[in-house]
Amino acid sequence: MPLRQDAFLEHVQERGEYTTRQEADRAARVVLALLGAHLVGEDRARTAASLPETYALILLNPLAAAEPLDTQRFVRATAAWIEGATEQTAAWDVSAVLSVVADALDDDLLQRVLLQLPPGYDLLFGRPRPA
Repeated sequence: MPLRQDAFLEHVQERGEYTTRQEADRAARVVLALLGAHLVGEDRARTAASLPETYALILLNPLAAAEPLDTQRFVRATAAWIEGATEQTAAWDVSAVLSVVADALDDDLLQRVLLQLPPGYDLLFGRPRPA
């Protein structure tokens, strides 16, 4: 069963240490739109099914990505979409949102999602792989 929207936002707000739900919502919308451009098929659909409907729709109707972004470019793209963000604050935003997404997925689905992404995303999801 997907997280309720208020619970999802509460977790993002807590992890991102945002002062308002609006800040958490803005970060979630940008990060999930970018993430959705990198996921395909059943894994994207199952990830969306684990999220509240508002965010599931964002993940399923992503910004178009010409090519997969490595983690550094993903963070830069996030910074470009969030007014006043720096690469440092965007990295924080990405990790806050993706760690909540990781918690919503079962381990098998999370591993399949990570296989669709360039190396290094395991750190953004807060799930570093053993070396």
